[in-house]
Amino acid sequence: MLFEDLSLSKSIQKAVFEEGYLNPTPIQEQSIPIVLAGRDLIGCAQTGTGKTAAFAIPIIHQLHRIVGSSKKAKVIRALVVTPTRELAVQIGQSFETYAKYTNLTQLTIFGGVSQNPQVDTLKNGVDILVATPGRLLDLHKQGFLDLDHLHTLVLDEADQMLDMGFVNDVKKIVKLTPKNRQTLFFSATMPIAIRELAEMFLTDPETVTVSPVSSTAENVEQRVYFVEKTEKRNLLYHLIKNEDLSNVLVFSRTKHGADNVVKALRKKDIPAEAIHGDKSQNARQRVLDAFKNKEVGVLVATDIAARGIDIDQLPFVINFDLPNIPETYVHRIGRTGRAGNGGIAISFCSKDEHGYWKDIQKLIKVDVKTITDHPYQWHAGSPEATTAEKPKNSNRSGGAHKSRKSNASKQNKKRWY
Repeated sequence: MLFEDLSLSKSIQKAVFEEGYLNPTPIQEQSIPIVLAGRDLIGCAQTGTGKTAAFAIPIIHQLHRIVGSSKKAKVIRALVVTPTRELAVQIGQSFETYAKYTNLTQLTIFGGVSQNPQVDTLKNGVDILVATPGRLLDLHKQGFLDLDHLHTLVLDEADQMLDMGFVNDVKKIVKLTPKNRQTLFFSATMPIAIRELAEMFLTDPETVTVSPVSSTAENVEQRVYFVEKTEKRNLLYHLIKNEDLSNVLVFSRTKHGADNVVKALRKKDIPAEAIHGDKSQNARQRVLDAFKNKEVGVLVATDIAARGIDIDQLPFVINFDLPNIPETYVHRIGRTGRAGNGGIAISFCSKDEHGYWKDIQKLIKVDVKTITDHPYQWHAGSPEATTAEKPKNSNRSGGAHKSRKSNASKQNKKRWY
């Protein structure tokens, strides 16, 4: 199928063609006709499959027909709610790109910055609003937002909004919109809680699920290093220096862990930055821009913060900490190998994470290459011989294993962090 087969307006087809889009991705091919038909939709597809275009393009088509060349005051007819500033900015840019040959206007609002420019634009009127939950509710409470004319409501990255504690905000937002609206849920994963929300807010929705969460991209080379927990930072530095890695996205389980990794790398003169929820919106954007511009070679991120990272040519992803949810592994390594490019996904597995690795292997059903040629392997034999279980608490430091380190090992290996 070609985009020109989707019955889109010529203005949109021109914009899409200029972006190099010829064939819609599976999520776009299946979702766009449903949205154009006015149906409610639950869309589930992993990162990098084109979810934003799957809802932005048909929304622009619908609103272009409704608004046309009208000179009447603009009112908000489409609202996209997403959990982070980074995602909001990306979605807003996509709407601008696809709608550049229409007279539609859009605004992206988020917290952490002055509300005055956002309020000024709202007063002038916009057709499409992209927002994070907190700023949206705040401006509505102040009387700067009117959602009475809303045609379409989109909840993007719905699973992360639940994880970040936005469920009550989402319920408040939905109550502010007309009951006869069109509602679209898009998410990388679809846990039971999301389906329960969908049943509350959607009317007889269609469901589109593509790229099963268990599948990993064929053009991503996967490697695993079995490493002592206390040697992970040494191994990270070893790989960056010896294999000359740059443009590396490193996943840490916690914000504190991400900061510690960055401090350790900087001590060895490796330009690194962290991105997570404790940093201000402006700081996160500066870090992300520096990484995209290759001013920073290593970006250490938590899973939630990483949802806002959209880089087509990202060559390396490193799981410094293994995720305790197997599906998260698929989403992480999906950050590389995008847009037809190749990529390498590297995982560090300590003894107390071996149970997590087993769960990941069961899910992906891929024979991941084990790298043994490195100086920081488990001291107690091969992974297959260990009886280590999954940690009951992800914050535990693996105390029993720690005590097994020999005094000779402690003396002979000089710490660099």
